[in-house]
Amino acid sequence: MDRSAADGRDWDERGLLMVPEVDAGQWIVNRVHGFDHTIASLLPPDYPAYARIFHPAATAGGRTVRWADVAAANGTAAHPVMEWGSIVGSWDTLGQPGVWDDDPTQGSLPPATARALTTILRRFTGTSATCWFGHWEGSGHVCAPSDYQRLPMPGRDMVLFAGTLDMADTQFGATRRFPVGMSAHLWWPDDRAWCVATDVDLMTTYLGASEDCIDAVLADADLEALPARTDQSLTWDGDTVNPLPTEPDS
Repeated sequence: MDRSAADGRDWDERGLLMVPEVDAGQWIVNRVHGFDHTIASLLPPDYPAYARIFHPAATAGGRTVRWADVAAANGTAAHPVMEWGSIVGSWDTLGQPGVWDDDPTQGSLPPATARALTTILRRFTGTSATCWFGHWEGSGHVCAPSDYQRLPMPGRDMVLFAGTLDMADTQFGATRRFPVGMSAHLWWPDDRAWCVATDVDLMTTYLGASEDCIDAVLADADLEALPARTDQSLTWDGDTVNPLPTEPDS
């Protein structure tokens, strides 16, 4: 497991600045769709290309496990719109001996995955020293003054923070004793060269960027990523290839 000395430090300890105004993110609000359960409700739909980044599962020993390997073990297909419940066969499975023990993190981009992603994204922005991070205030991990503005993303009012690209692995609400908090839910550089979204209900993260940037992400061995489209469904039953399991929490 790739751990950093930064893990276990909350946003203020990392040096992020909570900002009282959200003008820096209004361009996203103006462009995204309403809460229509597609990628276009998370990210502006006018980037040249998009990628879906899969949060890894893990073994009890901390080894990361790719969704493609889980699908292979279950005789299901790995593809761009696969869903965890469909490749495993159920949303209630708590592990599969010899395959995985901990399912992918929901609602939070794992720090090691964030670091691998930022290594690539740094090459595709001229403003890595000035980045913006939105965190959904309903997560319970942030508390902003009442007179601070919230970024009104569809269904997700966010508190806005400013920092550098290196802070993208911040775990909001983390402590040294309990180092697992929750990542930013929306982040982008000041030049808007790309934008990253992780919804609180999802086990995957989405990226909009240039074609060259997306190609680099898809080719990176440290990430499990597949191409995405802005009209792609985000719902549990969006897997169009594998058999659908019983609806989660039904």
